[in-house]
Order: sequence, then C-alpha cells, then structure tokens
Amino acid sequence: MRQILAVLFFIVSAPVVFSQAENEECIIKYNLFKGDYSAGKYDVAYENWLWTMDHCPTLTVNIYKLGIKIAESRLEAATTPADKAAAVKLVERVYTQRLQHFPQDLARVYSDFATFKDAQGASEDEVFVLLEKSFKSDVTDISPTNIYRYFDIILNKYKDTNAQKVFDTYDEVSEGLEIKREEYSKQLDLITAKDSTTLSDRDKNNKMAYEQHLTNLDLVETSLDAKLAAISTCENLIPLNKKYFQENKSDAVWLKRAVSRMYNKECTDDPFYDILVEAYVKADPSPQASVFYADILMKNGETNKAMEYFKKAIDQETDSYNKAKYAFKVAQILRKKGRLEEARTYAYKALEFQPRMGNAYLLIASMYASSANSCGNDVVSKRMVYVAALNKALKARAVDPSISTLANRFIASYSDNVPTKKDLFVAGIQSGSSHRIGCWINETVIVP
Repeated sequence: MRQILAVLFFIVSAPVVFSQAENEECIIKYNLFKGDYSAGKYDVAYENWLWTMDHCPTLTVNIYKLGIKIAESRLEAATTPADKAAAVKLVERVYTQRLQHFPQDLARVYSDFATFKDAQGASEDEVFVLLEKSFKSDVTDISPTNIYRYFDIILNKYKDTNAQKVFDTYDEVSEGLEIKREEYSKQLDLITAKDSTTLSDRDKNNKMAYEQHLTNLDLVETSLDAKLAAISTCENLIPLNKKYFQENKSDAVWLKRAVSRMYNKECTDDPFYDILVEAYVKADPSPQASVFYADILMKNGETNKAMEYFKKAIDQETDSYNKAKYAFKVAQILRKKGRLEEARTYAYKALEFQPRMGNAYLLIASMYASSANSCGNDVVSKRMVYVAALNKALKARAVDPSISTLANRFIASYSDNVPTKKDLFVAGIQSGSSHRIGCWINETVIVP
C-alpha cells in the first residue's frame, strides 16, 4: 500500500507530463537524479539520470532538459581526449533522443544543437543542416546569433546564383525578428507601466532581460542589413521584382516583401514601384498596404487623398503596437516629402500608441537638426536648434535602451553643435535661461 501511495503522490506532485504508464523504478530513479540535479550535484546525478534515459526515454522531457546540463558538465570535466570524445557523443545523444521522443520546441532544440556542434568544430554544412531545420520549424524561436549565422550561410551560398532566395530568407528572418521585437516590447511595456519604485525583483530582472533581448535583436538586424547592402540595390531589386511579378501579382506576402524592399532602399521613383503597390493593395487591402498606397498618391500630387489613406491605415488597426508602427511609417514618408511639421505630428502619434518607441524621438531629433539653418538667424539661434535635437535624442535613449548605440551617435553629433560658452558670452545670453525656437519647431528649450 505504501508503495502505491508513493507512486500516486509522485504523479500528483511532480510537475511533469507522462506519455505512458511507467514502472516504479523509472519514477524512483528519476526522482533521485532530479534531487541531485536540483542540489547542483551533477556528477552524483549522472548514474541515475543515465539509467533513466536508457530505460525510460519517454518518461518526461525533463530527462533531456535537465540532462543536457549533466552531459555538458561531463564534457567540462573531461581531461583526456577519450573522455572528451565520449562526453561529446553523450551531449549529442541527449539532443537526438529528445528530438526523437519529444518533438516539441524544435526550433529552439535544433538551434541549441547547432550551437553545440559549431563549438565542437563541426563543418559548416553540418551546422547548416541543423540551422535550416530550426529555421523551418519556427524562425521566431532561434537564437539571434544563429539567425545571423543562418542568413550569412545562405547569402554566401546563393548571392551570385539565386538572389531571390537570399531576399526571401532575409524577409522571413526580418519578419521573425519583428514578431520577437513586438513580443518583448509588449512585455516590457507592461512592466514600465507599473510604479518603478515598487517593482518586484522578478519585474526588475525581466525588465533587464527584455531590454537586452531587444538590444540583441537590433544588433542582429543592423548586421543583416549590412550583409545584404551589397546586393540590395535598386539596380538589382527592380529587374528581380519584374522577373517574378507576373507569377506573384496576386500573392499578398510576396508583394508586401517586394514593396517593402523597394521602399526601404528608396527605389520609389521607379514607375514599377507604383505597379507593385497597386497590386499589393488589390491583393491585401490592409493597413500597411494603405500606407504604401498613400505614399504613391502623395508622390502623384493627390495630397488630400493620401492623408485620408494615412488616417485610414491607423484607424483600421486595432493593435496599439501596430498602430504605432504605421504612424511611424507615415511620419517617415512625410519627412521624406519635406512635410516636417506633419511628420512630427505622426511621430508623436506613434509615441501615444507606444511610448517606448525611441526611433520616433530620433526621427524628430533628425528633423530638428536638419532645420538648424532655416530655423535660426545667427550662430546661437542656429545652435540652439541642436539643443532641441539633443533633447529628443536623449529622450530616445531614456525610453528605449535597446537603441542606445544608435542614439549615442545622434547625441554625440548634436552635442558637438550646441552653443559654446564663447558663443553665449558674445551674444550676451545667460546659461540656464529659456530660449524660444521659432520656425515650424516652435519649442522652448533651456540654454546649456
């Protein structure tokens, strides 16, 4: 009776899911190694863990989740080539057996397996096989480092023979990064909405983790863009999109990617861009399509109609994160058209929907800086415009630490252009006094 009760107690209390009824010895061995594992005694846990993996491979996925640490500790402790080789095989066995018996979270498992194989000196082809399986399983669940590695291999393999595959892979990666960015941003927004003085330790740790994740995503995206820059020119994109247009003119996903690429690379003056956008709107009358369509309306002089479509795009969307994204896109378009005051309005609108959108502040900062000569009539008044720009760049870094590297470049540039003590002395202006910037900026700043 006691044995039966012990088994029942384990089933009720253990946080695991069983795939089948397991014998009592499996449960006992599992509990023993798990206890040693929890105490950090990986060497003591080894025998019972290995027995469980040998005799009860389908008992619980924890055999592999916990076992990978036990196997890796054996590898770290190996002192001879033979011991190291055996430990490497053991780690590989944990991955392969987990994939065989618990084929869940495939992208993450394949990604981790690829990282391990790479660290052990596996060939690029071996690593690529695992990365591709990870990528095809779920691009949003691959580590940022492996996303970059996968794209780098694809780029080197196909840049001279199949540019479309390179661009398709880049688009899938970018979309995956955006999904991850949205997920982390929303989680971070929930934390920052709380009173900062009463945050729990868990919230503080999560906040740091989410900020670091966002920073890593930005670094990967910047690196991917730099990698792609050599072949993503208008000279390459326009004929490539023309080549595949007829077979994809009703494919909303292909059209969205083609339009986005040409927009991002400023190929919008080519007549084919308009054809792509019109096909995109027809295939998918979505908020994002409305933004692109408004852009070509504005280009063709239909300003009032364009502004209606901009408003429609934001009103159509229900998710605040996406509303912010579309409002920011409108701000970028209006900035390119020289409609700076309207661009700022939409940048602030984006910030209403997503207060942590640092790039919106950087956009405003760059518009202020570009207006220094036209919004000032002497040395000090022109340089005070840079003070306003500097304030926005500092705000960008404060609300969104993930873009600190980019914001710091803006901050350094604007700091070099604020009025010097000599400028202020000659002009008879007191440091700490208020200064009103006229022009379209129409903002008061403090003299540095």
